[in-house]
Amino acid sequence: MVAGKSTAGRHLSHRLGWSFFDTDAEIEATEKTAIAGIFAARGEPEFRRIESAIIGQHVRWVERGRPAVLALGGGAFSQPDNRLLLQNNGITVWLDCPFETVRRRVAQATHRPLARDPEAFAALFAERHHHYCLADMHIPISSDDPEITVAAILAHPLFK
Repeated sequence: MVAGKSTAGRHLSHRLGWSFFDTDAEIEATEKTAIAGIFAARGEPEFRRIESAIIGQHVRWVERGRPAVLALGGGAFSQPDNRLLLQNNGITVWLDCPFETVRRRVAQATHRPLARDPEAFAALFAERHHHYCLADMHIPISSDDPEITVAAILAHPLFK
């Protein structure tokens, strides 16, 4: 959450000449409501079901020759089925943003349902960390400049 996935993803897709998709934005457009509204009205399991369906749709498009950069919601990679699907059909990238940076950024956003309780948010960050470690690529985030992040991704041996 707020690691810069959408911003860096847009920049990366532009550099690669690929399509870009933000799964959270697609969920909101498809469901015609904010993610916080889905969580409140239908619960996290329903949100995760919708999220997985959208990820699956994009993987099928990639399999048909439409390369893309997907920016996932913060919890998507924590779901084992999503993680397996993504790892079997692309390169997964963990933007490892320090918690203090995440806390600063999330304080500016009031629309994050899983970040409203500071203690629960810190616990969620720690819990998700071990899932993120399973990504193919680990990119430490030390700047708010997305071009620095993109340069680190493109310099990684998996892109050589």
